[in-house]
Amino acid sequence: MMKNFFIHITASVIVFFATIVVLCLPSNLDAQLIPNLGGQRAGISAFQFLKIGVGGRAIGLGEAFSAIANDASALYYNPAGLTQFTDDQFIFAHTEYVVDIQHEFAGAVYHLTPYDAIGFAVTSLHMDDMQVTTEAQPFGTGRYFTYGDVAFALTYSKRMTEQFSFGLTVRYVDETLDVLKMPGIMVDMGTYYWTGLGTSRFAIVIQNFGGDVSPTGSATEFDGNVVSSFQSFSPPTVFKLGFAMDPYVTDGQRLTTSLELNHPNDNSENLHLGAEYAWEQWLFLRAGIKRTIGQELLGADQTTASDYSFGVGVATQVTTLKVSFDYAYANFNVLGSVHRISVLLSL
Repeated sequence: MMKNFFIHITASVIVFFATIVVLCLPSNLDAQLIPNLGGQRAGISAFQFLKIGVGGRAIGLGEAFSAIANDASALYYNPAGLTQFTDDQFIFAHTEYVVDIQHEFAGAVYHLTPYDAIGFAVTSLHMDDMQVTTEAQPFGTGRYFTYGDVAFALTYSKRMTEQFSFGLTVRYVDETLDVLKMPGIMVDMGTYYWTGLGTSRFAIVIQNFGGDVSPTGSATEFDGNVVSSFQSFSPPTVFKLGFAMDPYVTDGQRLTTSLELNHPNDNSENLHLGAEYAWEQWLFLRAGIKRTIGQELLGADQTTASDYSFGVGVATQVTTLKVSFDYAYANFNVLGSVHRISVLLSL
């Protein structure tokens, strides 16, 4: 038994560091070794705001979080993670996104029993009103329009055994562009499995699975024609496979590493790698990296892709309430940088 344990840990460490080497390869060499398997699909799906990650902790880890998912941000990353912690929690996250876009996330998790948990989350993306321009009036017509997205999600998670958990999220999404609206319903499905060998665990997640959606309403074109029929689009479905382990654990310190492979329906496959160092359970340092497989970084989806991130978190006890503050910085290459903050309350 001990021999198998050490074999498993050794193999995990080899895979982990081999992945680091691949992630650090020059992008042109990466593209030669592994072909671009999905870059031609970029931009084919709707509801792009659903791809924006939430929470300072997960972002600091490069969003390699599906196999960690042990706080309320699991509402976004892996619904099976709701049974990986015992406290009832609330999370509030704010993102200063690119081009003055604001992204908000709020969620709550309540444990019905030690084996069952439910959660609710609200996601919002909004920006200032913009001027309507036309070919004849490129500096504005005097009229303004708004753009925004909102999503409401309900999650249920159950620990089936001591090692295996399953979760399901049903999400209603609504996008508004001036006079047009685009509603949709989709689901997330997640699993979480402790292998029983050390602290290793893995997760499989399908996010944003649902039918095609199309705008409703009517729009008037520049020549006066009224259009009420529009093209349909698929939601941004993504399949995730994650693996995590704690290679170093003492009474006062812990190092967690995580690796995640993402297969989106609207872009190339990508790898995420993250690490978190915890000291005395009140100070947390994080770093993460993302790499698109077989495609130069600047050719990736610049809307949601970043190449590296850093984060820090602090936790304190206020009477019976534990409060955690998390901050993350993510580099978005030609689009600049994005700052995220989040507050986690544990009862």
